[in-house]
Amino acid sequence: MPSLGADMEAGTLVEWLKAPGDAVARGDIIAVIETQKGAIEIEVFEDGVLKEYLARIGDTVPVGTPLAMISGAGDDTVPAPATPVPPVPPKTPKPAAPVRVETPGGARLKITPAARRLAAQHKIDLSAIKAPAGQEIRLADIAALVKRPAPESAGSAMRDAIAAAMSRSKREIPHYYLSQSVDITAAESFVAEVNKDRPATERLLLGAVLVKAVATALRKYPEFNGHYEDAGFVPSKAAHVGMAINLRGGGLVAPALHDAESKSLDDLMAGLRDLVARVRAGRFRARELSDPTITISSLGDRGVDQLYGVIYPPQVAILGFGTPRDRPWVQDGQIAVRRIVSMTLSADHRVSDGLRGAKFMTAIDRQLQNPGDL
Repeated sequence: MPSLGADMEAGTLVEWLKAPGDAVARGDIIAVIETQKGAIEIEVFEDGVLKEYLARIGDTVPVGTPLAMISGAGDDTVPAPATPVPPVPPKTPKPAAPVRVETPGGARLKITPAARRLAAQHKIDLSAIKAPAGQEIRLADIAALVKRPAPESAGSAMRDAIAAAMSRSKREIPHYYLSQSVDITAAESFVAEVNKDRPATERLLLGAVLVKAVATALRKYPEFNGHYEDAGFVPSKAAHVGMAINLRGGGLVAPALHDAESKSLDDLMAGLRDLVARVRAGRFRARELSDPTITISSLGDRGVDQLYGVIYPPQVAILGFGTPRDRPWVQDGQIAVRRIVSMTLSADHRVSDGLRGAKFMTAIDRQLQNPGDL
């Protein structure tokens, strides 16, 4: 069971997507767990064969507990772990088999138990669902149809999880805060020019430009990119930029755009679209929630000038961007109307200081003045 952030202690296993004996490869989705944040897809990080399950569907499994046993290609045995692990739930030979449901029209659907439960909870008409020939309906298919209701109180599971993580952050992390006004006229003009002949589905958004500018600046200022762990700060070789996204049912998550410094603006935009679509459907991948090395939070057109974020452990920095506005600005010795946004930095004083923070923000500003170079 992976750790998906400072606010997670356990997850509930709701679906197996591979069966014992199946070959698996790095990046394959093997299972789905449920947390306060929604349904999380668990990826495999090595090639091999799924030997057996170590957890049953419906089990609430603590972080760090093995979920399944995977052997390498050709291996008949798996060596015992080198370090102790928490006690594991009882083994089960196979997952609950998909069941066939007869719809009012007489058609028969093959659907996993987890998907059937979710459909029943939200009163989804199974007769209106079409699965590809020979394939079963899975949890992801039902989750995509679910519109999660807004929480009725501040005591919801999601809000409680956020409160726990942010309380820990303010207790343990000595924050310092910086603010800088940035002229994004050139960046917005660049985006408009790129989008001139593009269809709406392929247009670039300013958010992708902000991500690339931040990721590029991190190359020179790595102390803002990484995790603070028991042994101290561990910088990351790549910029996995977390993007704060509001959930329709309330709360927010900040999944990662991986390797942002090495991707093109179009690739970042495609990744951002995919993230938002899956997050709004309540579907994530484990790496996206556990990997972010820095977070960006933007309120876009919400009318807020400045946003001072709270660092999400174990990260050491978060950047906030307010609403762009037309403001008087000195440009080449003349007063002109320019598009200005307030950029803020909340950073961990155990790792960096205000001088380095100011230089980091100036580097981001410099990137945004030359968006064509991104």
